Amino acid sequence: QVQLVESGGGLVQPGGSLRLSCAASGIIFSLYTMGWYRQAPGKQRELVAEITNSDSVGYGDSMKGRFTISRDNAKNTVYLQMNGLKPDDTAIYYCLSRGFGSDYWGQGTQVTVSS
Repeated sequence: QVQLVESGGGLVQPGGSLRLSCAASGIIFSLYTMGWYRQAPGKQRELVAEITNSDSVGYGDSMKGRFTISRDNAKNTVYLQMNGLKPDDTAIYYCLSRGFGSDYWGQGTQVTVSS
């Protein structure tokens, strides 16, 4: 059974930073592409960042230069370092694992950027 457990969300002021973590189990983590997506109220889910099993990375346009995705295969964990947070970054952030024709999603963690 695949499980993705996100942590690290919370309330932060504009300009602040957060680091999200996603711990995976039930998959051979090193073989999977891992990613972060987000969904704000009334909006579609959108790509935040992805990292492949060969450490190639990609980002959504509004995240470039502010967010950094990384992975630790020894810990079966993917991270999202978010700097320079803006109110528009407020959303539920979901962890994704993708591989062998399947997508698995975590339950999500709320990030709220507000003064």
